[in-house]
Amino acid sequence: MEKIKENGNTPNKGKLVKTCTIVITALAMLVLLKFMLALHITSVEDFRDFINKFGIVGPVVLTIFQAIQVVVPVLPGYLGCAAGAMVFGTTVGFICNYVGICAGSIASYFIARKLGIDVVLAMFSEKQYNKWSERICKKRSYDNFLFVATLLPLFPDDFLCYFSGLIKMNAKRFIGIILLGKPWCILAYSLIFGLIK
Repeated sequence: MEKIKENGNTPNKGKLVKTCTIVITALAMLVLLKFMLALHITSVEDFRDFINKFGIVGPVVLTIFQAIQVVVPVLPGYLGCAAGAMVFGTTVGFICNYVGICAGSIASYFIARKLGIDVVLAMFSEKQYNKWSERICKKRSYDNFLFVATLLPLFPDDFLCYFSGLIKMNAKRFIGIILLGKPWCILAYSLIFGLIK
C-alpha cells in the first residue's frame, strides 16, 4: 500500500481542531453550569429535586453534571454524590458519580496540558495556585501525593487534575491514579446517602 503524503499544514490544522474542540466544550460546560446555578442549587435537597425532574434520563444528567463540576469547579462535588445516591440508590448513584467525576478529571488534565497556565488561572485564584504549587513542590513523589489526594475528601482534586496537566504528568499514569483513587470517597458518599430517600 502506498504511503499517503502528509501535507505540511496537517499538523497545524490538527492542533487547531483540537484546541477549538476543547474551547467549545469548555464554553458549553460554562453555559450549562450557569444555567444550573441560575436554579439556585445550594443544598443536596435542591439538587435532588433538580435531578428528579428529568425522570428516566436523570442518571445521564447527573453524570454530565459531575463531569462539568470538575472542569468548571463552582459547586462542591459532594452535592452530586449525595443527591445521586439519594435519588437513584447506592449502586446507580455511585456509577453515575464515578463515571462523571473521572471523565471531568481526565478532561481537566487534557485541557490544562493543551491550553496551559492561563486556563488554570481562569478557574482558580493565583493565591490558590501559588499555595498548592509550593506544597506540591515540597513532596518527594507527586504520583503518591496525587493518589492520596484522590482518596481523601479534603484535598482540592479539581485543581490537582489541572495541575497534573500543566506539569505534563504521564497521561496513562494520571488516568490510572484517577480510576483507582476516585471510587472510594464516592462510594462512601453513595453508601451513606443511599440510605436517605
